[in-house]
Amino acid sequence: MSENRTDSERETGVVLGFLEEAEPWQLASAQFPSKVGGRPAWLSQLNLPSAAELECEKCQHPTVFLLQVYAPIAGQERSFHRTLYVFCCKTPACYTANDNRCFKVFRSQLPRKNDFYPYDPPPDEEPAAGADDERVLGSGVKLCRLCGCAGHKACSRCHKVTYCCKEHQAIDWKQQHKRECSSETSSASGAVNLLLFPEWELVTEPEELPVNDDMPPDSNSLAQVNIASSDLEESELESMALHESKDSEAFQKFKERIAAEPHQVLRYCREGSQLWVSSEHVPNKEDIPKCSCGTNRIFEFQIMPQLLNHLKVDSPDASIDWGTLAIYTCAASCDQGKNYSAEFIWKQDFSKDQAV
Repeated sequence: MSENRTDSERETGVVLGFLEEAEPWQLASAQFPSKVGGRPAWLSQLNLPSAAELECEKCQHPTVFLLQVYAPIAGQERSFHRTLYVFCCKTPACYTANDNRCFKVFRSQLPRKNDFYPYDPPPDEEPAAGADDERVLGSGVKLCRLCGCAGHKACSRCHKVTYCCKEHQAIDWKQQHKRECSSETSSASGAVNLLLFPEWELVTEPEELPVNDDMPPDSNSLAQVNIASSDLEESELESMALHESKDSEAFQKFKERIAAEPHQVLRYCREGSQLWVSSEHVPNKEDIPKCSCGTNRIFEFQIMPQLLNHLKVDSPDASIDWGTLAIYTCAASCDQGKNYSAEFIWKQDFSKDQAV
């Protein structure tokens, strides 16, 4: 896309993510995909996050795979292959304002020469039929038939399928496994899986803006603040007006920035700046915990609210929701071997009366 850039456009250093349909083989681990929904395409095939590590901290139910971003670091051999994974709870009641406890983030990275993948890039063609089994990784690690995470609990009757927890085993029993348990064969992926989010490929292109986007927003385009209350002192009115003006400005900036590419679902810019939807609940440096190695974490990418339109999560009552999700990762991308390293997510919701 950058090759077609005109003199009236500039690249911002931000890479935008968009959703496209793809063939299942294109989203397999061997293709090093960036993707949304379905089952995770694990990079390291050992030491997957445990069921306990994937639990929602609010309801203690297992979280479900939301998306992954393939993000190698140029010049860093230990991060030649590098993928970031985001999981979220599917219980709407867990989504309270600015509360990140229903999300989990993990990082996996491998050098170019590793135990799981060829040294050379994968061919851009469909592999031979029957090459993969969704129930087990090439390393021999068994996967949950329902969600695709590490599955250590086998069906006690047929021993053909495994699950990450009793909850997922019970769901799959009702959806399909009850009908097939005593049969000679068992489907690898099962029937229509209502637990998982719809699956998409996450494709990227650089953000390009008109050169005059460096100009500050026209103050006349910002929402005007109207506060009237005889019960408030003048100083309180001034404080509230200033706060609402700043919040309106932040939201206006958000809307203007995404206007050129309204279908973006992700913004990637390692060590860059976040695009907040509100002036409220913006983290300070001390709000972002250090990595377990002791290194500071830095901003890497954010998930946009537009993604919610593709997840089929709307409901008449409460539903899964966010304004934006900012992911922070170890600045050194420290070497954890074949393990999955927990990273940090910051959830910011829209202020009252805001809408994209």
